[in-house]
Amino acid sequence: MKCKRGFLFLAGVFFLLSACDEFNGRAAVLLTDRPEFALYAEQFNVSQDKYKVEVIYKNNIADDFYNTKSKEGPDIIAGSWLKSASTLKYWQSLEFLFRKNPELEKSFYPSLLALGRFDNRQYLLPVSFNLPIIIFSENNDTLIPGPFTIEPEEVKTLGKNFNEEKNNVYTRMGFSPLWNNNFLFETAVIFNASFREDDPLGWNEEELLEAIQYIRGWIDQTNGGLKAEDEFFFKYFFDPPQKLVIANRILFAYMNSSAFFTMSNETQTNLDFRMLSGGGLIPVSEDAVYYGLSKKGNSKNAAREFTVWFFREETQMLLLEKSREKHLSDTIFGIANGFSALHTVNENIFPLYYPMLLGHMPPADLLTAPNILPKNWMDIKERVVIPCLRDACRGENDTPLKQRLDDWMRINNSSFNGGRQLVP
Repeated sequence: MKCKRGFLFLAGVFFLLSACDEFNGRAAVLLTDRPEFALYAEQFNVSQDKYKVEVIYKNNIADDFYNTKSKEGPDIIAGSWLKSASTLKYWQSLEFLFRKNPELEKSFYPSLLALGRFDNRQYLLPVSFNLPIIIFSENNDTLIPGPFTIEPEEVKTLGKNFNEEKNNVYTRMGFSPLWNNNFLFETAVIFNASFREDDPLGWNEEELLEAIQYIRGWIDQTNGGLKAEDEFFFKYFFDPPQKLVIANRILFAYMNSSAFFTMSNETQTNLDFRMLSGGGLIPVSEDAVYYGLSKKGNSKNAAREFTVWFFREETQMLLLEKSREKHLSDTIFGIANGFSALHTVNENIFPLYYPMLLGHMPPADLLTAPNILPKNWMDIKERVVIPCLRDACRGENDTPLKQRLDDWMRINNSSFNGGRQLVP
């Protein structure tokens, strides 16, 4: 019921925001793929009476924005996949924000902020991001030495010690990389496979093969082989992984931060977590939300005022509070369904709304930003990269990634016209 109330509220806000015509040039249009920006715009609109922000929601805002031939367009764009060196001509400089508040620049995560810079000028600002998380029962907290992160090798070793067999059948299993496809991908990232834009996709083949061999070794040497893993999975995974963790059937499970922090309070209270890392660095999810001001917009003053307002710490605290009041936080995590791009907000404010973060929020310099990726990255990842990784790790299909990608491109007759991420 709480979820329904939250979505009904957002629908109502979208309806109300569509009635901003009376403000003419004082009403900025915000194009987004994050519906919670309707709430954010509403709070801005009621905070003052000089400007208004009208929200337009679309699933694929990048294609809509970049491909339009109109001389006019939205004033503000906020969403994933905006970062592209080839689209620099569309954006206004955001340097005014740092002139108004010189200390603000230090509040952003440096690696995320750098992705929005070009020629030493800021054109895009990070809004939010998600991180890979390893969860475990709070009863096993003493097994994990560090307060912030856990490495794949630690998961592997602790998982092996947790394993239990009876009559050559596993009744407990610490963790398998095959339980979550995104864990396979994050392992490849940690091994520096370095997926990146390169007509359309490039990667480090040697490091990718090294990651695959590491996972194969994990399956064979730690968990008794693929057959034993499959038998365990089919016997016990009728329950969700978090329930198996709490029941001490498995030691670890993988999920991203937004999934974890929108779990029910009852489930969370029995769990603990660490961020998955490699060499102490935590990879940020590729779909981080970015924010820019379009050169095509007609309401530059309103857009700038909203920008200054939105990136204040006190504003983001207000938005977290309003999200809780409207029950949006039951299904939407933090700011725009992720951690705030302002590390000061995560460190000082998020623990008030997400108490489990107290003492667990990693220092800003531990985060590493994703590479520049091709325009159709999410399709490539889900339809080519993940299946290739999974098949290779299971030893079922060793067709090289390049051949799979070439075949997929030919079948789909896809058009790849450059990346979505701004060259730092």
